[in-house]
Amino acid sequence: MEHRIVGPGPYRATKLWNETVELFRARMPLRKHRCRFKSYERCFTAAEAVDWLHELLRCSQNFGPEVTRKQTVQLLKKFLKNHVIEDIKGKWGQEDFEDNRHLYRFPPSSPLKPYPKKPAYQKDVIKFPEWNDPPPGTSQENIPVRPVVMNSEMWYKRHSIAIGEVPACRLVYRRQLTEANVEEIWKSMTLAYLQKILGLESLEEVLDIQLVNSKFIIHNVYSVSKQGVVILDDKSKELPHWVLSAMKCLANWPSCSDLKQPMYLGFEKDVFKTIADYYGHLKEPLLTFHLFDAFVSVLGLLQKEKMAIEAFQICCLLLPPENRRKLQLLMRMMTRICLNKEMPPLCDGFGTRTLMVQTFSRCILCSKDEVDLDELLAARLVTFLMDNYEEILKVPLALQTSIEERVAHLRRVQIKYPGADMDITLSAPSFCRQISPEEFEYQRAYGSQEPLAALLEEVITDAKLSNKEKKKKLKQFQKSYPEVYQERFPTPESEALLFPEKPKPKPQLLTWALKNPFQPFQRTRSFRM
Repeated sequence: MEHRIVGPGPYRATKLWNETVELFRARMPLRKHRCRFKSYERCFTAAEAVDWLHELLRCSQNFGPEVTRKQTVQLLKKFLKNHVIEDIKGKWGQEDFEDNRHLYRFPPSSPLKPYPKKPAYQKDVIKFPEWNDPPPGTSQENIPVRPVVMNSEMWYKRHSIAIGEVPACRLVYRRQLTEANVEEIWKSMTLAYLQKILGLESLEEVLDIQLVNSKFIIHNVYSVSKQGVVILDDKSKELPHWVLSAMKCLANWPSCSDLKQPMYLGFEKDVFKTIADYYGHLKEPLLTFHLFDAFVSVLGLLQKEKMAIEAFQICCLLLPPENRRKLQLLMRMMTRICLNKEMPPLCDGFGTRTLMVQTFSRCILCSKDEVDLDELLAARLVTFLMDNYEEILKVPLALQTSIEERVAHLRRVQIKYPGADMDITLSAPSFCRQISPEEFEYQRAYGSQEPLAALLEEVITDAKLSNKEKKKKLKQFQKSYPEVYQERFPTPESEALLFPEKPKPKPQLLTWALKNPFQPFQRTRSFRM
């Protein structure tokens, strides 16, 4: 009874719905029940369904142990509405589901949710201003990155300062980056970071890139207070004063002995209800309808906490500044209330943490079109936000540093040497010609042997080499490349033809031997006296 982990990617909510339906239909225990003196085979009570499905969702790493029984009942209501289940008499759709002993069964077939068809968004190419860009006022639709091919002479010119030989040069300033160029760099690199963390080939299925506002990103990075909370330029978009006062009251709730303002029994509950009513009547959730799929996709990374935090950091940079500020203040209040042991219970029957999640989850994350797992996904996201809100609502330093270095690089001057412009050329595109399998096999077999055979012929025909040196080189070649050598000299006779043996000269007889043939030794008379 386990969910497989559904990672980040498009249609994650639909995938989770279909998997939950399949697990529920395949593994929910069915047995015989009696109702009003009549027996029904292969069915289950509403309470049994709530018990089993609640345990399934709590054990799932896609939803987590924060799932409540009430949320499970809400999901079973959607199951009944979508004909995943039906009552024992075959009724569904308009019927209501309650946590009781009423009998339900599975219909013969249960249709799964089809994947929604979204309009194909045009893929944005990351555009960085470079050298030799068109002057201001021209179209910025395509900002190319021009590669530089450096030869040895150009390298010497650019590095001659190190050896003290500086030829005449001039400083060429880059074209002044416009505000639109800088905004485009922030947008492109931010989305590239998000795409890399999510591991997606494209963001078009989880995000409409055309709706991403680069001004929001820059404002959320630089226009912040010392506490890291966004500062708004338009004060009309601030939280109403009475809501902000109520949030501060609960966030900084003191002990009764220190409380100076008048208070009545249940005062804190009324203050909390005031805040909940304001956030509950927002026209759009704080994470916006447009970013719903992106945040749901990030939920697939919760098993890798560090990556999930980085992805949430980037997604939160895409929010309108007023939404980001409201989210920061709300999460700070929720966390402080949960950690405050002096806070009286705000609701009977619910823990403070569970109350916070259930009260504010839908005003934080919700889809524009009805998605059947909205409540569970929102609860999972809000729980993770409460545990890591300080890190998530920080500006990702690595991203900020990378973009700032890129912008600074584009604003630097360039040293131009005489004739350097002639060395800068665009690399011509190269194309591969498709060859036949026979040609490929021939090249693989003989492609390396032909140059070796040519090298062997050079050794053979080299007149500058003595026979001794030539024989030595041929022996080395034969040892290294026996196949090539064997093909050139298939027999010992062919090798012998290369070094023909010279006739040996006959030994010359000594002239004195011819004139005085050998005579036997004769003893002569001794001259001794």
